[in-house]
Amino acid sequence: MPYFPTDHVMWDFWLAPRGAGEPWHLFYLRASASLADPEERHWQAEVGHAVSEDLHNWSDLGIALSPSPEPAWDDKAIWTGSIIEHDGVYYWFYTALTHRDTAQRIGLATSTDLTTWKRYPDNPLLEADPRWYESAETSADGHGAFRDPWVIPDPNGPGWLMYITARGNEGPMDERGVIGLARSDNLLTWALQSPVTAQGDFAELEVPQYLQIENRHYLLFCTGKPSSGRLDDPSITPWIGTHYLTADRAEGPWTLAPDPPMAADVEGQWYAGRVIDDESRLLFL
Repeated sequence: MPYFPTDHVMWDFWLAPRGAGEPWHLFYLRASASLADPEERHWQAEVGHAVSEDLHNWSDLGIALSPSPEPAWDDKAIWTGSIIEHDGVYYWFYTALTHRDTAQRIGLATSTDLTTWKRYPDNPLLEADPRWYESAETSADGHGAFRDPWVIPDPNGPGWLMYITARGNEGPMDERGVIGLARSDNLLTWALQSPVTAQGDFAELEVPQYLQIENRHYLLFCTGKPSSGRLDDPSITPWIGTHYLTADRAEGPWTLAPDPPMAADVEGQWYAGRVIDDESRLLFL
């Protein structure tokens, strides 16, 4: 059955890595269902946790991570992230907001059991670098975009890569959506690099997810904000949902796959989907 948390709305989600026969651990953004303005949920988001043996029957484990007490870099809201495992430790990279400004930043929490999480003392790890990326101060909405970290082992050797929802620092506002990239040798210290996708098609590319199938690389993202150029092109449908890019290498260059997208419609019912491997096949949730 579908999972719905009691008395809460939920939206973006991700699953922790698992070994064969182990349960699924689901992490998701949630906010009180009593909020009068649905959009207010973004500014009051925390992360819930549920577990399942079969992806059908779920047990609610309550809050996994909530905003820190003020003052802190993550004292307003916790947003989308991803989890990887290395040497028996789970590393959770997450987006957060603070009451002190409007910037989006990326930090880290760790756990050995996926239940008790400890924030990294030197958070935040990353924020937008104006050499390549739009900042909150230079954005049209006063918030910018620097969120949704998706971390993978570097397929080409030691180290790790992080894909980030971001926006370029120049050009038309509705064409600035990009995927940013950062690298690390130890999962704790990260070097931000220039975007791995070109600007032009969308105002934002949210909730990235990397997949490698045989020798081909795929980067999923969701969007409902095509550029005016795409909207004016009668041959392009204004899809809302999960799109994907392809590349020969994890660092790109990445190319937008031709329409239709992976899972989309014009209402947005397929927004922010995830692909998971259940040991015998790939599933889209």
